[in-house]
Amino acid sequence: MTNTPDGAHSRKAQRERRRAEQVAAYQREQAAQRRNRRIGIASTVVGGAAVLGLITTFIVTGARSGQPEDLAIRGLQEFPGITANHIDPNPVDYEAAYGMHPPAGGDHSQFWLNCGVYTEPQPDENAVHSLEHGAVWVTYDPDSTSEADVAALRSSIPNTYTILSPYPGLPAPVVASAWGAQVALDGADDERLGQFIDAYWKSPSAPEPGASCTGALEGSGRVA
Repeated sequence: MTNTPDGAHSRKAQRERRRAEQVAAYQREQAAQRRNRRIGIASTVVGGAAVLGLITTFIVTGARSGQPEDLAIRGLQEFPGITANHIDPNPVDYEAAYGMHPPAGGDHSQFWLNCGVYTEPQPDENAVHSLEHGAVWVTYDPDSTSEADVAALRSSIPNTYTILSPYPGLPAPVVASAWGAQVALDGADDERLGQFIDAYWKSPSAPEPGASCTGALEGSGRVA
C-alpha cells in the first residue's frame, strides 16, 4: 500500500501539529513545575523540615526526559551508553561493535553528512555524526522500494534534520534511526515512522542536539 501525495502531506501536517501540541504541553508542565519548586523552597524557609518531603516530590517530578512523552513504538530498539569518538580515517563495523545495522550512533567521522534526500547510499560514519546533532536517518532497501514509495517517504519526513537514502541489505524495507534508537518498518506507509519522528527528531537526548546539519560533507546523489 502506497500513500497518495495528498494523504502523505496531510499525515505530515497532522504529525507536526501533534508534536507542536506535545511541546506546548510539555513547556506548560515545566513552567508549572518551576512555580511549584519556588513555592516549595519558600515553604522550606518558613516551615523547615515539615516540607522536606514536598520538595523531594517536586525535584523528582522535574527530573524527567527532555522531550514530550510519546506512546510506545512497537519494535523500537534502544542503544544506551554508546560511544561518540571521532575515528577518521578508520571505518567502523557498527554491526560488530554495537549490534546495529544500519548504525544508530557510536564512533563516527569528524565530518557530518549534510542532511537531505539522497539517491545513493551514504557513508555510515558521516551519517552517524548527523544523528549526533539530532537528525533522523531514514534508510530504505532499494530492491524492495518503488519510486512511489520513496516519494511517500520524502513527503513523510521534515525538511530539515533528516536524511533519506537507500541502504542495500537492510533487514527491513525501511529503517528509521536516531542517536541511540532505531525501528525497522514494514514499508513507506508504516505509521511507526511518524511516531519515531515525533519522538526523536531534534531530540534533546542526542549528544549535540541542534548542532548544524549542513555545511560539511555533501554526499553523492543529493537531490534536496
